[in-house]
Amino acid sequence: MDTLDAILTRVSQGKLVEPAPDAAALAAAFACALRAPDHRVLRPWRYLVLRGDALRQLGEVFVDASRAANPDLDANDVERLRKMPLRAPLIVVAVTVHKPDPKVPDEELLLSTGAAVQNFMLALHAQGFATMWRTGLLAKAPLVRAALGLSGEESISGFIYAGTAAAEPRRIVPLPIGEYVSEWQG
Repeated sequence: MDTLDAILTRVSQGKLVEPAPDAAALAAAFACALRAPDHRVLRPWRYLVLRGDALRQLGEVFVDASRAANPDLDANDVERLRKMPLRAPLIVVAVTVHKPDPKVPDEELLLSTGAAVQNFMLALHAQGFATMWRTGLLAKAPLVRAALGLSGEESISGFIYAGTAAAEPRRIVPLPIGEYVSEWQG
C-alpha cells in the first residue's frame, strides 16, 4: 500500500479483535511514529503498550478513577468501564512529554505527538491492522495518570486501540476540498 492510499483509506474501527499487531508490525509502526515533525528535536512523546492482563488492569483503573470522581456509579457503569480496554487486543497509550523550551510552545509538543500517532496508525493500517484513537475524561484522570506512571510533566494524548477489524470499514465519503481550502491573496 502506498502512502496516499494508506492516508485515503484509513478509518477508525471501533470493534477490534485478534490478531493484534505483532512485534515486527509494532516496531515498524513505532519507527514511523518517531519520524513525526519535532521542532528542536525535543522528542516530546513516549508510548506504553498494553495487552493481555494489562488491559484488564486498566479496566479496574478506569473503574477506580471514575468512582473517585463519582462514588455513586451504578453497576452498569462499572461493568462498561471494566470492558472499555477490552474492545481491542492491544492498546498503545500515547504520552506527551511537556518539555519547556523558550522556542517551542507547548501546543507544538502536542501537535508533534498527534503527528506521531497519525504516523503510527497509518503504518499499522498499511500493514493490514485497524485502529481507533480514544481519549475522554479518563485520559485526564489523576488516578489513571498515576497508575500508568506519568510524571507531572506528562499527559495522555490518546489511547490507541489496535487489532484486526471485526467488520468491514465504513464507506469513506470524500470531503469537498473547496469547502476547507482557499488561497490567500494578501
